[in-house]
Amino acid sequence: MKSKVKSQKSKVKMGLTLTFAFFILQFAFAGTASAMLTAKANHDHISIDFFYHGSTVSVKGLSDAGRDLVVKITSPEGHQVLKKKGKVGGLLWMNVGTLSFEKTPNLYEVFSTRKIGDILSVEERGKYTLGYEALATHVEVAPVADASEKAQWFGEFVKFKEESNLYKSDFGKIEMKDLPDGRQEYFIQTQWPYQAAPGDYTVSVYAVKNGKVVEQAESHVKVEQVGMVKALAEMAANSAALYGFLSIGIALSAGFGVGMVFRKGGGSH
Repeated sequence: MKSKVKSQKSKVKMGLTLTFAFFILQFAFAGTASAMLTAKANHDHISIDFFYHGSTVSVKGLSDAGRDLVVKITSPEGHQVLKKKGKVGGLLWMNVGTLSFEKTPNLYEVFSTRKIGDILSVEERGKYTLGYEALATHVEVAPVADASEKAQWFGEFVKFKEESNLYKSDFGKIEMKDLPDGRQEYFIQTQWPYQAAPGDYTVSVYAVKNGKVVEQAESHVKVEQVGMVKALAEMAANSAALYGFLSIGIALSAGFGVGMVFRKGGGSH
């Protein structure tokens, strides 16, 4: 009788062990399947020194074959204020107020294999804030009277950012290469604007199938000041008076140096 009970207990224990092992294997394989998309930002640490005038950043990785891709490079969201211009008296263009833009990244770049509206539904674009149309819905602008005025000023805001090389939206620039194992390799290189402030930037890559994002991967780019540039920036922030005296001294020294050059050259005629 005791041997039968022990036998039943051992069978139950064995059954539980096999069930647990089955779920562990299922979880492991599921994790492998969802990790097909990869992203790597080359030159992911950009140093700002006296000779800095922008850089380049490339993003590459792997995805399942046949997927469309969207690459988004963005800074953290924040608060920005712009001057609002208008005609005064119907003649002169002047500043007539300020506009506040909330939840706006200072840098925003989106690249896609095809037109983003052709590969993603409106809902999916809004969910991941992909494209200017989705960003316009996401951003808060004040003061505005209605949606039409918001759209107008957001359009002006994007123009200003594009002229400053901080906003970009393009398609067809991602290079794709099919691999023998059924995956595809992608690559894109973009100019990194010198106008982009020091900070941490996120590179997000989205794999798209049937109008939906099915996978997502991330990488990061760090931009920081180094050397004398960093020292001067810290001085300006923490010791404004000392920074002011130093700036005046440098300006006077530069002026004196230019004067000496002209004096040696015989002056002007």
